[in-house]
Amino acid sequence: MAVRVKLKLLANRYNMAQQITDTVNFKILRYANCWEDAGILCEALEVKQGSKILSIASAGDNSLSLLLKQPKLLVAVDVNEVQLFLLELKKVCFECFSHPETVEFLGFTPSTRRKALFNQIKSKLQPKTLEYWESHADQIESGVIHQGKFEKYFAFFCRWILPFIHSKRTIEELFERKSEKEQKTFYQQKWNTWRWRLLFKVFFSKRVMGKYGRDPEFLKQVKVNVSDYIYKRAELQLKDVNAFDNIILRYNLTAGFDNLLPHYLWPQHYESIKQNIGALVVMRGYAEDAIQQHGSFDAMNLSNIFEYLDPQTFTAVAEKLVQGLSPEGKMAYWNLMVPRRISELFPRELHWNKEQSERLGERDMGFFYNRFVIETKK
Repeated sequence: MAVRVKLKLLANRYNMAQQITDTVNFKILRYANCWEDAGILCEALEVKQGSKILSIASAGDNSLSLLLKQPKLLVAVDVNEVQLFLLELKKVCFECFSHPETVEFLGFTPSTRRKALFNQIKSKLQPKTLEYWESHADQIESGVIHQGKFEKYFAFFCRWILPFIHSKRTIEELFERKSEKEQKTFYQQKWNTWRWRLLFKVFFSKRVMGKYGRDPEFLKQVKVNVSDYIYKRAELQLKDVNAFDNIILRYNLTAGFDNLLPHYLWPQHYESIKQNIGALVVMRGYAEDAIQQHGSFDAMNLSNIFEYLDPQTFTAVAEKLVQGLSPEGKMAYWNLMVPRRISELFPRELHWNKEQSERLGERDMGFFYNRFVIETKK
């Protein structure tokens, strides 16, 4: 009986994976940046030097940040090959460029020589990666960090929607340093207008966001009102006293980073990541495939991959991940609009670090995420 149930779960997992693979376009760059807080991720996993880390690649930022922990192996895995092309490009930047050159090449600062910089590093790229970026040279020259579907979604919002809601001066004022009371007053009296509420909820509705921001397939498991949910999450960030240096919020409302840099590109981190860049292995596939190929891991960054899975598939995938986590190893992941917690399914194997999860979650700069989950293998 147990074998039959397990086979059924594996079949469901295959069918779900096949459905996503068949439905979702994996020939485009979906995310040019990671929209999760790498700072709390690194703190949560408490990785020891010489450990093995499994990390969902996405745009690669969080995987690069985890190299600060000096693992002996970090496997960054993704089913979308284009995301891996981006991560390999960022990896080669660390191998070949100085910090100012990397920041310039990727698009954080203005440049007229990105093509020339690309020519300096292209011999280091794998053939398929090189082929992709040579056929998307316009994305290189425009700055790759602005070229994902998600980034273009926010760029459209900032260019065509937000000007109908707030003036440029009001947007600038939002990001000026204030006291906690001043920030809340500003939000209530100047920012949270009827236009903001109306146009925000239209633009971030399930239909619009699914079509232009993410993918309808990724929202199938969502049962809440998407626009209401995101509005409430945005309200928390907009009223927060630390809004002025929230890099995620800033990009969402300006389509740029201004003078802020993501965690992996902080100047004080660059040389440490550069020295350990050889530990990074880029792999196409699912997290379970990485476990099968590389054995168990001491830490796992699982992003928000459970958001897309039906309950049966979630159970099957979670079981494989628990099996692939070393004793006393830790995994961390985010819930967006679909509540998922592996330790609820496998309480004998996993302990939910509730206090740590909630404490770090309160500091999370993430614009959308509802819950940050940290769990430890018993």
